[in-house]
Amino acid sequence: MNTNIACRFLFLILVLQLYGSCKQNIVDGKDPIALSESFQPWNQTAQPEGSVLHLSLGVYAKVLCSACFVSGRNPAEAFRNSGKLLLDSQYYTHVSYSVDSLERSAMVSIGDSVHRKAIYFGDQGCILEGREKIQFEPVTVSSALPEASSMDWPMGDASKDSDATYDQNLLDSVLSHAFAPGALTAAFIAVHQGDIVLEQYGPDVHRDMQLESWSMGKSLTGILIGRLIHQGFLELDADAPIAEWSAPGDPRGEITIRDLMQMSSGLRFPAHQDPDLDEHVARLAHMYIYTEAIDVFDFAVNRPLEYVPGTTGRYRNCDPLALGYILRNIVESNERNYWTWPQEELFDKIGIRRQVLETDPFGNFIMTGYDYGTARNWARLGLLYLNDGIWMGDRLLPEGFVDFVSNPAPGWEEPVYGGLVWLNRTGQLNLPEDAYCMAGAGGQYTMIVPSLDLVVVRMGHSEGSATGFDAMNEALGVLVRAIKQSE
Repeated sequence: MNTNIACRFLFLILVLQLYGSCKQNIVDGKDPIALSESFQPWNQTAQPEGSVLHLSLGVYAKVLCSACFVSGRNPAEAFRNSGKLLLDSQYYTHVSYSVDSLERSAMVSIGDSVHRKAIYFGDQGCILEGREKIQFEPVTVSSALPEASSMDWPMGDASKDSDATYDQNLLDSVLSHAFAPGALTAAFIAVHQGDIVLEQYGPDVHRDMQLESWSMGKSLTGILIGRLIHQGFLELDADAPIAEWSAPGDPRGEITIRDLMQMSSGLRFPAHQDPDLDEHVARLAHMYIYTEAIDVFDFAVNRPLEYVPGTTGRYRNCDPLALGYILRNIVESNERNYWTWPQEELFDKIGIRRQVLETDPFGNFIMTGYDYGTARNWARLGLLYLNDGIWMGDRLLPEGFVDFVSNPAPGWEEPVYGGLVWLNRTGQLNLPEDAYCMAGAGGQYTMIVPSLDLVVVRMGHSEGSATGFDAMNEALGVLVRAIKQSE
């Protein structure tokens, strides 16, 4: 290449990089971050309070409570295998627990000075105890569907024969890998061409058990937003209808539903995957909504901007919580019951008879992580995406929505995130590149693979998550071979 041309080329690259950097901070001659701070200074926003030990025990107590009273797991097993997500390992041997079956509560303690408790409230699951009693009246969530045994899969649980044939040795190998020692796999299901071809559960786990699902609930939030868009209540590229951002001149008013779905709102909300933050501090901030009995929607939306909306992708709880806030406002403004609406408008339509969406003390769904569902429930949600938002001939999600969800968000530096789902464009999973997934802490995955007409669900207990991921990936590699041989 001619030297002058090469120099000009390099100069052009530098100019473009500089322009992109400036675009992060300056739009139309204004600094949106400074503008945002003028409306809501960072040092005046709510910050995580309490010691690290106090907060980490909050997660432990809530997860233990849910394991006992939502999932029906053995307390000793749940205490051992779930809930230590924030607790420093030096405290493991010092933590004790108690479960009160009459009050339906669980408490974890270290000595006499630090203890946290969560209480079970029926269909709203377990709620972390705070300074005040809960601020809403719990409701019963019922399904309008008949018994699952009376309907064929996927609307029910009655089995039907698959037309495809598979190498049984390969299928057996899939399960052998998935349930490897130390993986603590709770459930593994593969649905090919709409039929369940593999299904197995771990010790003391059964088909109807509501299992910890963690951040797969973010993807569920996305599906519920899709329902609102399909019903005409929202538009993907419309400004997010959040009153706290509506003051004239507030740059947060430029945040769209698309930005929130792609975790590109630009709101300042430290998270454990932020590249320039101390991992421990950022993780604590990210987890604060789980560790204390706060109004999670209020905490999420009252953040100033850090980036221009739509320009920078960051995995932060504020975006799906803001969507949850919008959902609640729309549902209640239409005089519908917020806590039963997901069952009525989504779950009953796709064969899900029970999915526990837990709340904060103010009744707000914490679908960024405190949600429980069966493996078959998640398989049904995966099928809804696999079938382009159409269920049994009825369109439940708007045309083009699944395509939007499953393609890279432009604000992310790498093509790893779409619309509240993770993408496999960089090949982390032993699946084709077009695969995408709902993913959650502790090894929860619902994987959708359009090119193979396949949905795979893997769920597990958090203490086995590292081993579990490797085991799952080995299983996926064998499963792909079995599927391809059957075609």
